[in-house]
Amino acid sequence: MTPSFRRAVGRSGTARATRRAACGVALLFPALAHAARIGDLSTTDLPAQAARFFTFADPATRWALLGALLLGIACGLLGGFLVVRKLSLVGDALSHAVLPGVAVGFLWSLTKNPLAIFVGATVAALLGALAVEAITRGTRLPQDTALGLALSGFFGLGICLVSMIQRLPTGAKSGIDKFLFGQAAALGPGDLLLLGAVATATLLAVWLFHKELVATSFDPAFAAACGMPAAWVHRGLMVLLACAIVVSLQAVGVVLVSAMLIIPAATAYLLTDRMHRLLWISAATGMVAGAIGTFLSFLGPNLPTGPFMVLAAGVLFLGAWLFGPRHGVVARWWLHRRNRERTERENTLKAIYHVLEQRGFEGGDVTLEELARFRRETLGETTHNTAALKRAGLGAPDSASGVIRLTAEGRRRAGEIVRNHRLWELYLANAAHFAADHVHEDAEEIEHVLGEETVRILEQRLQHAPRDPHGSPIPRPEDPR
Repeated sequence: MTPSFRRAVGRSGTARATRRAACGVALLFPALAHAARIGDLSTTDLPAQAARFFTFADPATRWALLGALLLGIACGLLGGFLVVRKLSLVGDALSHAVLPGVAVGFLWSLTKNPLAIFVGATVAALLGALAVEAITRGTRLPQDTALGLALSGFFGLGICLVSMIQRLPTGAKSGIDKFLFGQAAALGPGDLLLLGAVATATLLAVWLFHKELVATSFDPAFAAACGMPAAWVHRGLMVLLACAIVVSLQAVGVVLVSAMLIIPAATAYLLTDRMHRLLWISAATGMVAGAIGTFLSFLGPNLPTGPFMVLAAGVLFLGAWLFGPRHGVVARWWLHRRNRERTERENTLKAIYHVLEQRGFEGGDVTLEELARFRRETLGETTHNTAALKRAGLGAPDSASGVIRLTAEGRRRAGEIVRNHRLWELYLANAAHFAADHVHEDAEEIEHVLGEETVRILEQRLQHAPRDPHGSPIPRPEDPR
């Protein structure tokens, strides 16, 4: 069994454990999936209700919106490091591991004390992280499998404790069940104080230790060789992650908090290749998703804030996936189309050059029928391809007489393509010792991407050889033909 296969099995096992846990919670606590809405529904007129939201007249709206913004900052920044470190499942595992700590924190004071729950949940999250590390180091199991074990084990214990709390005399009024799916409407000053403290600590950590965090994220061995405490940086990141998960439970719940860690960071990952931009885009995406989720949940009864936040983040990710400037589906499709059209134009130029070369460059006109026979294509396809040369300013086809003449720029570019092709064939034959009849196909691909600097290096290494392996002359840049 190969390591890659074991990793794949571990990942699939973790994903299955997450889905089963979520389904189990929904079956055991069906009412919990409907988190309370923010504010009271005073009108069925959606525009009026939307306008009321922006007055911020409802205290619950103000608390929920501020909490969502702080949650977006903390989860967005930390999620950026999780994504580049390929530790996305760690957030999911720790978010489920905190549930026993939430229950123990409540049992400690028998009230929904934010500080007690925060301490208990943070300790549980850290124990979950230590359990994952111990399993990974002490056994031959991969990290993904260890994450699945910690996730299912801690979450199962948490469900048992929550069930016990529900049977207590005050269990029905404890509100502990809201930590499963979140209830942003219940955010109070104490919750916001903890959210603000964690968001501030995260901002300070990223600002003060940006170099260490980035270095250990991309190359831990190099960071350790430079004297950076890579292991302690990782542990510090896990502590911050545990704290961010704990303070986010009230807003989005155990089940969905990992989505607010990963989706904004994944969105930013598609939009930039710079780490500092990724972090701030991720934080901004988390804040926007939080604000949109809060707004949408205000518009109707029984519309939960946490799921709407996740849905908003998912829509933002979909937009980045489709319309990202470099990695988006549309951008990659457009680039592929442009490259395909450019390659087709250059192949047409090369074919015209070969036709002219066969007749000893007598005259500058090439008939479309002659070009079609050379390229083994229909006259309609040749007409279409020559029209593309005209649009690019490389050729001047005359449909009346059925001929095409290259412009000065077209002649120059045709010579470049043929020179690139024949230089690469000669390089493969001389330097790589390819047989002369095995170099053509490779040159057909590389001729379109060779840059001027590479061509100059090839000419120097080949000592400006005049002919390719087949005996055909290699055009010179100053060749007037």
